[in-house]
Parts: sequence; C-alpha cells; structure tokens
Amino acid sequence: MELSERTIKLSYKNKDLCRIRTITTFLSLDKGKESWRKEVLKASHFCLDLSKEFNKNDYIVQSIRIVTNPFGEYLNTENIESARKDLAYLSNLLDSSDMSGIRIRFAIGEARTKREIEMLPELVKEFGDLCNVCVNVNLDDYGILNNELIQQASEAVVKISKITPRGEGNFNFTVNFNCDPLIPYFPASYHRKELGNCFVVGLETPDLLVSVLKEFNQSIDTHNHNTLFKGYYDVMSKALQYHISTIKKIIDQANVDKTFTFSGFDSSAAPSKNCASMVAVYEQMGIAYFGSSGTVEASSLLTKVFKSIKDVELVGFSGLMLALTEDTGLAQGTIRSNFDIRSLLTYSSVCGIGLDTVPIPG
Repeated sequence: MELSERTIKLSYKNKDLCRIRTITTFLSLDKGKESWRKEVLKASHFCLDLSKEFNKNDYIVQSIRIVTNPFGEYLNTENIESARKDLAYLSNLLDSSDMSGIRIRFAIGEARTKREIEMLPELVKEFGDLCNVCVNVNLDDYGILNNELIQQASEAVVKISKITPRGEGNFNFTVNFNCDPLIPYFPASYHRKELGNCFVVGLETPDLLVSVLKEFNQSIDTHNHNTLFKGYYDVMSKALQYHISTIKKIIDQANVDKTFTFSGFDSSAAPSKNCASMVAVYEQMGIAYFGSSGTVEASSLLTKVFKSIKDVELVGFSGLMLALTEDTGLAQGTIRSNFDIRSLLTYSSVCGIGLDTVPIPG
C-alpha cells in the first residue's frame, strides 16, 4: 500500500501537533567555582537563542535544561555540608539577575560512589528540581549487574520516599540500567566530559500520532490486520520524519553559539498531562485498552516507528516511553488495574526502555 498526500491529509504538517519538549544542553564543570557562572550562562543563553529560532518558525518550546558531568567531579563531596554549600551556590546562580526571564531545569549528572549515593536523599529534599540525579548500573563481562550498587540506590529511593512530601523527591532521582549518556529527559540524563559541550532536542508527539492515525482510519476501507498495521507504521513514521527534518533544518540555519554541537534527537513521544495519552495511540491502532490483547504487538510497532527516523542521529531513549504517572491515560489504567508490573516488563521487552514512574503501594 503506497501512501499519498490524499491518504494522510496535510494536517500532519501542523506544527501545533509537534512540540519541542526540551532543548537540553550538556556541559562540564570543574572544581573552580569561578567558572561555573560563565559556563551556565553560556548554556542558558544558547538555549534561549535557539528557542527563539524555533518560535520564529512556529514551534513551541516547552522547557530548556542543563545537564552536567558527574557531580563528584565539581561539587565538594567531602561531606554533606560541603555539598550543600556548593549546590546553594549553583541555586543562587540560577536565580540571579543574569538569568532573569529564563527558567532552567538543571541536572547534576550521576552519582558514582557509595558516599555520593548516601548524600542524595538530603540533597534532593533540600534542592528539589535543581538536584535531578541518576545512578548508572552497568553489566560486567559476564552480563551480571552490580548488585551492591543496586542495593545502595534502592536504599536512597526508600529514604527519599520517607523524607520528601508524598515521596515525590523520587521524581528527581532514577536508577539507569545500560543507558548511554545524552538522554535529554530528567532525571535519567547524564553527561561525560569527553563528549564536549553539546545539545539534544526532545519532542512531544502524542497529539501528532493520534491525529495521523485517526485520519488514516477514516480514509482506509479494510479490516485486514497486516494492511492496517503497515499503514499505521507508514503514517506515523512519515509524520515524525517530516517534523524532525524540519526542525533539523532550523537548527542548521540558526544563528546561535556554535560551541554547542548538535548531538541528535530523542524521537520518543514523551507525553505530558497537556497532550493526548499514549493510550489513545493504542486505541487508534485497534487495541481495546492499554493492557489488553494486542498491546505487545502495538508496542513493538511503535518502537519501530520511533527508530525509523533517517538522516539524523538518534540519542537518548528514542523508543516507546511509558511513564505511568506522567501520562493521564496510563495513570487511569493503573487505577483500573488494566495492567501490572509483570505486564509492563513484558511490554518493555519489545520497547527497550523499561519501567518508568510506576506507582508502588507502601
């Protein structure tokens, strides 16, 4: 089945359907605090300038973010008080008059030692969204995870749940398993010095996906499962490719600081409470509800869509993101018990991202 502009209407080019969820810059700080202001200001103004370029071309930018190298490389982590003092300095810097009119979300990179992990609950409690942070758990040569590191991170999760209101400090902390750097979303985001100053663009596209699927379903006269799924793949991939190619062209032509290298896009849909739920995407693909028969197959197809983008680098997650408490439809499905953690683990086996913001009783 060859798609034409008549099959999927030109509305897929509507920029209101595709928002820029984040421009995320990655930079490195060192122990010399006198350089922090210069580096943070440079990244902030870069994000602001690029946001203006996107706005001029009718794309909405929802957030701008800065991610650093591992915080132990620049904060004084000799004890909790010295780390507090350095984070307070950063907090004041971000609130200074130099940053007037710019709201920056900030991530301090990764915690890499037992001492650093033990500090996290108190730092998250005090500094909140300034202290977005992660722990990276990798495999050894035999494919075995570092169980000691997992235990330390788990203890931090439990403590954060007890000392922050409703345990919501855990939205600022995550444990990554086999995740590469340059994820544009918090708190999984982290950076390494050797990658240099760079930036990544992440998109919010559930509205776009729902729109093109609705139009396709209204235009097609077949009940053949294979034909429908091929059509779903084609229309979603075409729509995403159009916007990513358009945004890449804007980046290439933008008159902004060239000291930040463009590293690529995170093609994940990244839903928020202000757009369509991913549940609506599944429903347009003929799934009765997320968690019912066919969910695994639809998840696999969506993953292929997000990884189908050509002519640009894909970084970060670039796959099917199922963040339960950040997606209103998935949150409702949790309340209705439409799926459980075992089901989510099954879906993650074909989407490659894993579990995210799953509410656990207790």
